[in-house]
Amino acid sequence: MPTISRRNVLAGVGAGFLAGVTRSRAMTPPVQVGAYRAVDGDERAQIDWANQLTITVGQKKGDIVGQDDKAIQAAVDYVARLGSGTVKVGPGVYRLRNSIYLPSRIRLTGHGVESVLTKIASNQVELSADSDWYDQEITLADAADFRVGDGVTLTGNNPHDGGSQVLKRTLVARSGDRFKLNQGLRKNLWISQKTTCASLFPLLTSENCSDVVIENLCLDGNRANNGNLNGNYGGNIFLQDCNRFTIRNVEARNYNGDGISFQICHDVHVENCHVHGNQGNGLHPGSGAQRPIMRGNLLENNNIGLFWCWGVKYGLAEKNRMMGNRSQGMSIGHNDTDNVMRDNDISRSGKVGILFRDDSRGQDFWANRNVIENNRVVDSGDENGIAIDILGNTKDVLLAENTIQETRGPGKRLGIHIAKAVERLKLRDNVIEGFHQPISDDRQV
Repeated sequence: MPTISRRNVLAGVGAGFLAGVTRSRAMTPPVQVGAYRAVDGDERAQIDWANQLTITVGQKKGDIVGQDDKAIQAAVDYVARLGSGTVKVGPGVYRLRNSIYLPSRIRLTGHGVESVLTKIASNQVELSADSDWYDQEITLADAADFRVGDGVTLTGNNPHDGGSQVLKRTLVARSGDRFKLNQGLRKNLWISQKTTCASLFPLLTSENCSDVVIENLCLDGNRANNGNLNGNYGGNIFLQDCNRFTIRNVEARNYNGDGISFQICHDVHVENCHVHGNQGNGLHPGSGAQRPIMRGNLLENNNIGLFWCWGVKYGLAEKNRMMGNRSQGMSIGHNDTDNVMRDNDISRSGKVGILFRDDSRGQDFWANRNVIENNRVVDSGDENGIAIDILGNTKDVLLAENTIQETRGPGKRLGIHIAKAVERLKLRDNVIEGFHQPISDDRQV
């Protein structure tokens, strides 16, 4: 008779339990569409209700009447209090002194190019007193142009290591030149480090929120009258640590920074947007963004049309037009892997049509396992321009069925440049025309 150990008994019980769970799941019928009910605490079942609350904002008529961020934010906050709904912004120019903060499960829409959100001209002043990391106030050297309720960006050097510091806050109370902030600093802002306060902020922003739709709006960053705000902190739209945002039919223009930037945000869809005239990037899927879909957008006259930041994975850029961007039409690099770029038109890029950046600071930080297929890359750079430049130790990239053209004469222009350390690059059925050298392969030198 075989020996039965405690371990064998437990293993048998565990296997039986798992088999029972498997059979139970197999016998459970799938839930039919529309069969869910709204149950308290159940966040997984999202019911598509035929009618939800809509609050209108207008300059002359609407549920809320106003011409600035306070009116729009009031409508957003009212809808958010009820859990979900729509805010519809009427025609007119709305001049913001602070960002519109978007909570979860809200739809912000307008009347297309007739609903314009812009911002005041920025002003930058120095701090006139030190603020320590635990403080919740600052003192300005000249507070004349600042008001309670304003959005501001505080910048300066870290007094301990010399690195830069950027903090976004709202001024919530005032006594003379002293302002209370909406939250503490948690950084040392000392006047010895040239710390400044500027009225810079994103037009629309969200942090740690999900399931939001932004559509049918025109966002104008008033670039000519504003200082620069880096795309890691701002833009016409700036999202941080968000999930499942849809941005469609939005015009995002003239920001002294990025048009649309989303950092560590997942499942963001940007569709049929016109992003142009921005000082920074047009679209900036930011660090760690997973599964972004960017489809049918017109990206023109930005610094870079589409900038894949660090660690962007499983994304899709499809049927976009990237025209006349000053540096690259599209740039991909640091650990951006497993993305597909197909059926895009990239023309008149100032330097390079598509750039695979070099990043040798880590063991393998290159843009590996990406697919570039059925794109049209036309007239890239100056006399020494390159249509597609693949740098560093980039690996396992497929370039297939692309049309790569130069119509201005060959000059010293290159169709595809391949750096010496590139590995396992596959070129298949590409048409390369009009270049001094169709393919320049440093691996063969």
